[in-house]
Amino acid sequence: MTTLPIDRSATPRRGPRTVPLLIPLDPDDDVPQYRQIYLSLRRAILERTFRAGARLPASRVLADDLGVSRTTVLGAYAELAAEGLIIARAGAGTVVATHGAPTREPLDFSPSRILSERAATHLARSADVLPCPTRSFALALPALDAFPVRTWARLGGRRWRVSPYELLRADDGQGYAPLRSAIAEHVLLARGVHCAANQIVVTSGALQAIDIIARLLLDAGETAWFEEPGYRPARGLFEATGARVVSVPVDDEGLDVAFGRRHAPEARLAFVTPAYQAPLGMTMSARRRLDLLVWAQAADAWIVEDDHAGQFRYDKSLTPALRALAHPGARRVIHVGSFTETLFPALRIGYAVLPIELLERFVMARRSVDRQSPTAEQAVLTDFIVGGHFARHLRRMRMLYGERQHAFIRLVHRELGDLLRIAPMPAGLHLIGWLPPGVCDKCVAREAGRRGVEVVPLSAMRDASSAAHPQGLMLGYAGFSATVARKGLARLAEVIHRVAAA
Repeated sequence: MTTLPIDRSATPRRGPRTVPLLIPLDPDDDVPQYRQIYLSLRRAILERTFRAGARLPASRVLADDLGVSRTTVLGAYAELAAEGLIIARAGAGTVVATHGAPTREPLDFSPSRILSERAATHLARSADVLPCPTRSFALALPALDAFPVRTWARLGGRRWRVSPYELLRADDGQGYAPLRSAIAEHVLLARGVHCAANQIVVTSGALQAIDIIARLLLDAGETAWFEEPGYRPARGLFEATGARVVSVPVDDEGLDVAFGRRHAPEARLAFVTPAYQAPLGMTMSARRRLDLLVWAQAADAWIVEDDHAGQFRYDKSLTPALRALAHPGARRVIHVGSFTETLFPALRIGYAVLPIELLERFVMARRSVDRQSPTAEQAVLTDFIVGGHFARHLRRMRMLYGERQHAFIRLVHRELGDLLRIAPMPAGLHLIGWLPPGVCDKCVAREAGRRGVEVVPLSAMRDASSAAHPQGLMLGYAGFSATVARKGLARLAEVIHRVAAA
């Protein structure tokens, strides 16, 4: 039997591989090399470049990297050990002592201004509507316990076995071509949207698509319609361009187009959620949809249609997307969707269906901010859609979410009684609980957050200058078990009692 020689250079090395960069050796210096190594490592430890407990390279490895003898490195390590800065442990190597380095003094750094005024305003307004997704009642969290993980894993494994090198390549910034074809077929069957695959751009979620649209279409001082109340994170993106955002109220028929025409007829675009208004949940009537398209055509304006919950209706009254309507104004609609709520939040894949006039510029903007979404996830999602798994998952989730909504409402009535008035909604993954008169929803949300319960105050979704409205809380229910919901509601009841008594 022939014994193959061992390639020592391929053997994995232990310890931080960036350490040699911290040790500039000068062979012409009068200071011995072991002392130069000692001084460099001592400075790194005292300045907390190496945290307590961090492992240093083995003496042989560091000697090889620095081009010195092992004895030289051992001399430096001995000096550090004598000062109590490092400890040599059998089987664990050489580590930084947990008690040897003093606490690093904070730097005296006090700039006159960190954020732009616009950024500070945007972050302040978003604070109440970008909650922690792991707490009770967080919004937009689907039922992860019901996701077909094994199917997704099987599809992913097959992709890596069959076409691994395809997954390593970058795309042109528009998105994985087979996924765009699958999305084009899906939006036709599910939302009635006729489009070619080359009209679709894959994005890192719907908000990225909205961000790019805002920066492409709006100049500072131009006007945009926005639903009141509306999806606050999207509003912040329009405000960040310097545009004048006009709050257009919604009623039982959705966006009040006549109001928008009276107060801002020259608007450059309108942002709407016609399938399921965010956050109140009504569907825009056919009359209002037609009015909106007529206005856009006459005003030479764009419409941004966020279809965030258009596929989750429990009353089976699915309505076609705004872009699907047979009117010339539908050509001015940019249809935005996402798989974040329909599948799982970590996927971070959304899309925009664009008028051909905007396509090239949108792709250029996409490349400039985020080259592409990961190819592997796009490929697995393609197989998930084409194989029929996505359609089956949506059907199961509609049934499950309908059942969970009814169970959640019963639980609220039992746990909170008159403290929170709540009613069914025909779609979406959240419900609105109306607080008693005089109870501040932002106060309740802040106090609940301190107790690990995540609720979004409805007032945070309104324009800061809007008139007083009934106070309410938005509660996600789809992604939580009855046990988690019951505990969260018990804490919420205590919070509402305390705020009401204050």
